[in-house]
Amino acid sequence: MKKILLLIAIILISNNIFAQLDNDNLEIDQLSGKVTDGARIISTGVPLLIIAPDARSGAMGDVGAASTPDANSVHWNAAKLAFMENNAGVSFTYSPWLRELVSDIELLYLGGYYKLNERSTLGASLTYFSLGAIDFFDQEGMATGTYKPNEFAMDLAYTMKLNENFAISLTGRYIRSDLTQGQNVGTTSTHAANAGAADLGLYYQKAIKAEKPSEYALGLQISNLGSKISYSDNMDSEFLPANLRIGGRYSMDLDQFNKISFMMDFNKLLVPTPPVYDTLGYIFAGMDPNVGVFQGAIQSFYDAPNGFKEEIQEISLSVGAEYWYNKVLALRAGYFYEAKNKGARQYLTLGAGIKYNVMGLDISYLIATGQLNNNPLKNTLRVGLNFDL
Repeated sequence: MKKILLLIAIILISNNIFAQLDNDNLEIDQLSGKVTDGARIISTGVPLLIIAPDARSGAMGDVGAASTPDANSVHWNAAKLAFMENNAGVSFTYSPWLRELVSDIELLYLGGYYKLNERSTLGASLTYFSLGAIDFFDQEGMATGTYKPNEFAMDLAYTMKLNENFAISLTGRYIRSDLTQGQNVGTTSTHAANAGAADLGLYYQKAIKAEKPSEYALGLQISNLGSKISYSDNMDSEFLPANLRIGGRYSMDLDQFNKISFMMDFNKLLVPTPPVYDTLGYIFAGMDPNVGVFQGAIQSFYDAPNGFKEEIQEISLSVGAEYWYNKVLALRAGYFYEAKNKGARQYLTLGAGIKYNVMGLDISYLIATGQLNNNPLKNTLRVGLNFDL
């Protein structure tokens, strides 16, 4: 049992658990009046929605836009489901999360698909995030009870294959986040937050005529585009982590037993960048972030206070590789990079998989790199099971 102040729940709401940077950097040079490279981390509600939930992609640097399809594709790009070889499948992943901080936070993911016919496929998934048992206290330090904050998202996707190479998908998502368990924060009452969102996915794959059988694929996903979310009627609503993911893959059969794939994804949050304010509270550089969801998504491409340079820094990079032997044993590796002033998540991932008949087992392990030696994500382990039906 942990004794953690109610403040912890509010910190989690603000997504600061991923931001281990010193945000005290001056953002306006007092002599020149120019904007500096201070940390401007884009904070959203429900960061659960952009956490890699499965062990396979988690072992390949969090790539997924154009990786070969599997039962976890609803999260990464549901359009890939149109190219599944089996008629149905299901997967389950367990992740003991943030073990460097606490011992009872966990992430659970259940995904699956069912082919209606040669052109249409349904997909579904459930993501559940438990923060464990937390003792809540009021501002006077008096215990108010022990609660188990949690949040989850339920998805339903429809995928249509438009031709033998190209597919499109649409996913609907319901989100519920109950981090404060209805406790008051000072004089402010709180409640569970609810929201709805949608994803759009595009996927293209094509065989390459070469000496060794090869294939390339391209994928695009716009995810979590939906309503804002709020934990109180008296608090401003937060953006969901709307995200643009673009990726590619190249696969080659080395021989009849050995196959290798290389993948790369680019990600950008479709959420306004925090502006720089002067000492009077007026915006000195950047744009007003208090806009609607669709305006915020468009604005996110040109609103960074430091211009184009900062816009590029808001793009994170994932690279991954996967090797299969005889469709039985898989070895995986990858790397994830995020700019220092945008969160500084940088980590190496490793993993393996084994498949026997209709059942598969995947594991992945995360090794923190970069300047965050105390990165709470380090030593993250994921274990997944998947079944062909």
